[in-house]
Amino acid sequence: MITTTASADIDHVAMLMDTVESAEDANARAVKNTVLSPRFYTTDFKAMDALDISRVRADWDVMMKEYEGDNNHDHFQRDAAFAEEVRTLMPQLSPEMRQEFLDFLISSLTSEFSGCILYNEIRKNVSNPDIKQLMTYMARDESRHAGFINQSLKDFNLGIDLGSLKRNKAYTYFKPKYIFYATYLSEKIGYARYITIFRQLERHPDKRFHPIFRWFERWCNDEFRHGESFALIMRSQPELLQGVNKLWIRFFILAVYATMYVRDHTRPLLHEAMGLESSTYDFDVFRITNDICRQVFPVEVDIDHPAFRQGLERLLAISLAADRAKKRGGLLGKLQVAGCAAQAAFTFGRLYLLPVKKQELPQTIRMEPVW
Repeated sequence: MITTTASADIDHVAMLMDTVESAEDANARAVKNTVLSPRFYTTDFKAMDALDISRVRADWDVMMKEYEGDNNHDHFQRDAAFAEEVRTLMPQLSPEMRQEFLDFLISSLTSEFSGCILYNEIRKNVSNPDIKQLMTYMARDESRHAGFINQSLKDFNLGIDLGSLKRNKAYTYFKPKYIFYATYLSEKIGYARYITIFRQLERHPDKRFHPIFRWFERWCNDEFRHGESFALIMRSQPELLQGVNKLWIRFFILAVYATMYVRDHTRPLLHEAMGLESSTYDFDVFRITNDICRQVFPVEVDIDHPAFRQGLERLLAISLAADRAKKRGGLLGKLQVAGCAAQAAFTFGRLYLLPVKKQELPQTIRMEPVW
């Protein structure tokens, strides 16, 4: 069996995860909304329709040609080697490792499908030709990503009913600028996560326990390009990067990093199987994401500040305590959950108040994936 040495907190971390044994369990996991799970979004379509990207027209037109060229049109196809790897490797997974990998697949599918739905809804509700064209291309890409992950879930007989997921999962309303900040970060951190895993397994192919990771390099370039699209939109609207909006940018960077840190520590076996350690992996991803975000964000979270790592560890401990309280139930459990929520808000607030790094935006907007 593929096993690893569990961290000291593995028994507590396992409490965060409900077992997935059937397609019904998998679909329930995808629909469920928690602080850590990917969400579905809707926005102000009229405001999206009014966007003017004339400030970045030259870069925009180049990007649209890249989308039109669709260099990944043939990428998301499973080959014979994929099926053989699934057949030989999956029976070697320990039950605990299987659960962490399923959680990773379901969360990743939900995130990709969230983008597909959002982009498609914007496409249907705007007449602005620039925005409509962009959303058509991005929805196409995200649909492929979600479908490809779903095929791997079907190998476990755990496929997600995407139509049902679209109908039944709750939607969160975000103003367009919040969509820009959050989605830019989501796409860029998605690139950083996937490329870090791909490079690790490129160096250590013996640790690649599932064939889906062989697809990550070209896949994450889709994520990178999607982020570039939102970077162009934000650079075309300078007010989004000035004044009080800097505070919102700071909030979203911290929220994305904190969520990733806590969520990733519910999957220690997954990372250890790939030769990674969850905290080290996360900070490597944060560094890549910070490097990229200098293209568009005038502020940067200082991930090297000693109190930053301490704050993330504190949020993880609070999350574990809250999960134990939920399972305990009753009046005492509810009071403890409320106490954990207050502690989490206080800890997040302290992290938010840490000094940030400030930078001038570069003249050149477009970036290339070089990591």
